[in-house]
Amino acid sequence: MTVKSLLLAAVALLAGVSTAPAQSQAQFQDRVFRVSNGVSKEHPMGNGLAAMGACTLERTGGKMRIQPYWDGALGNDLTATQSVRSGTLEMVLTSTAPLTAIIPSLGVFDLPFLFDNEEEADKVLDGKAGDWFAAKLPAVGAVNLAWWENGFRHTTNSRHPITKLEDFQGVKMRVMQNTIFIDTFKELGSNAVPMAFSEIYSALETKTVDGQENPYNNIENMKFYEVQKYLTLSKHAYSPTLVLFSKRVWDTLSAGEQTVLKECAAVGRAEQRKVNREKSKVSLANLKANGMTVNEIAPAELDRIRGKLAVIYDRHSATIGKEALDLVFGELKAIRGK
Repeated sequence: MTVKSLLLAAVALLAGVSTAPAQSQAQFQDRVFRVSNGVSKEHPMGNGLAAMGACTLERTGGKMRIQPYWDGALGNDLTATQSVRSGTLEMVLTSTAPLTAIIPSLGVFDLPFLFDNEEEADKVLDGKAGDWFAAKLPAVGAVNLAWWENGFRHTTNSRHPITKLEDFQGVKMRVMQNTIFIDTFKELGSNAVPMAFSEIYSALETKTVDGQENPYNNIENMKFYEVQKYLTLSKHAYSPTLVLFSKRVWDTLSAGEQTVLKECAAVGRAEQRKVNREKSKVSLANLKANGMTVNEIAPAELDRIRGKLAVIYDRHSATIGKEALDLVFGELKAIRGK
């Protein structure tokens, strides 16, 4: 370093000025990223987006901002995902279910009773399996910034408690717009009705459907307890959430901007999962307090239901594909030490 440069550095230090922030900030442009979400801001998704947004603001000196839209204001999962793919919307938080028509291998995550607990899901999604699925998304116009969670799904209805396999018979059950979920509840004997998340409350209220299935937080957040009497702790499926970013918009960002979004989505993931799991326990207590009759299914009966649904794995294995199934089941086998 020359004498002149040493003097300049000393002057800058005495003046409390650093050239490093200016250099690092130069790679960021003023940007607002709209993100579509089907739930209200009180949901744990809101905690995740708040953490991600704060991280993004801090890392970019306030230049890049995450702007959430709640309650499906920018469209349901299907339409918002399509907007992300076309580049007319920057981001969407969505389960894997609406994407299976585009990437059939993602259907592995819709298989009933795939995960036993959240720790298994975390290890699979945050590991090589999650990376493998994420690598498929750019080809269809999206980039997955991180895997968040909706959580384990449970069954509600307005007709009667569901304590055994036969109790599903004839119940009109709203399910996600996804062939595996439709097939699963048909196999249980229910009349499966595919429907957008934003339409569920009205359909339950008008008795268009008798029931639905969602994680505790969604059931409380959407006030389904107002139009549903019975909650069965079926834990029949686990729903991952993708933080999808438009590939068309992504390609216009600098490498630094892309890095910030991915790293801050991971910050949001940690907060969202933590709050989602903490709130699940609170939500269950609140659902009981709001008058829902809550019941579990006896282990032996749950085994009957699992046995009944084994055919779903066989029926959809060809569509999902051997590579995806081997990857996920291989990871689970290693995690379980079997």
